[in-house]
Amino acid sequence: MSPTGITRRHALTAAAGITAAVSLASTGLLATPAVAAPQPLREDKLKEARRRRLLTSRPSANGWEMQKATDDGGDIVTRHVAGTGLNVSVCMGNPETVLVHVIRRFHYEVDTLGPYGEPDPVEGWVAPSAVRDSRLPESNQASGTAVVVRPDSYPPGVRGGFTTAQQLIIHDIVADTEGVVRWGGDDRRPYEGLFYITVGPGDARLARVAAKIRTWNETPGSGAGAIPDVTEPSRRRQAAHYR
Repeated sequence: MSPTGITRRHALTAAAGITAAVSLASTGLLATPAVAAPQPLREDKLKEARRRRLLTSRPSANGWEMQKATDDGGDIVTRHVAGTGLNVSVCMGNPETVLVHVIRRFHYEVDTLGPYGEPDPVEGWVAPSAVRDSRLPESNQASGTAVVVRPDSYPPGVRGGFTTAQQLIIHDIVADTEGVVRWGGDDRRPYEGLFYITVGPGDARLARVAAKIRTWNETPGSGAGAIPDVTEPSRRRQAAHYR
C-alpha cells in the first residue's frame, strides 16, 4: 500500500470521527461536564433568602411568626375575596382559605362590607411595629392569621356592635371552622371586629378544616353563599360547642 493510501485512509477516518461527534452533540448524547447548579435550585435559594429577611423571630399570640411586609416574597400575600369586591392580606395556604371563608360569610349573611366605597371594610396583616402587646389576639394580624371587619367601627373592649340575630350567624360561621377560628366578641376583653386563627402552624385541625372549605368552594350550593338556616337546632348546638 502506498504512503498516499495510508494518508487518505487516516484522513477519511478522522473525518468520520468528527462527523460522529457532531451528530452525538446534536442529539445530546455527547457527555458534557456540569458547570453550574440547575437554575430552579438557585431560584429556590433566592426565594428562601427573601422570605427569611421578612421574618422577625417574634410570634404572635397564636404562635405564628410575625412578618415585616406583605407581597414581598414571604408567606403573607394579598388575596381577592371572591364575590365581595374586597382584598385582604393574610398568610397564604390554610389560614388564607379559612379566613377568606369567614369574610365571605360575614359579607353575605351578617352585613355587606364595602358598599358605596366604604373605606377600610376589612383589614388583615398589619406591621409588627403596630403591635402593642404580642399576647393580645389582635397581634395575630401581624402574622397574617387574623382579620378585622370594619376596624374603625368595633373598638376593642366594647360590646353591643351586633344584634342577637347577627351574633347567631357569627357563631355559626365560627362553627364552620370547628373552632380553629375564634370571634373576638367572645373573649373576656371583647374585640367584636376580630376573627383569628386559634391553632399554631402545622396543626392538623387547621389543615382538615381548610380542606373541607376548599371542597365546599368547588361544590355548587355549598360553602359561603349557600345561606343556611342558622336557627336549626343541630346548627345551634354545634355553634354553642365552639363558643
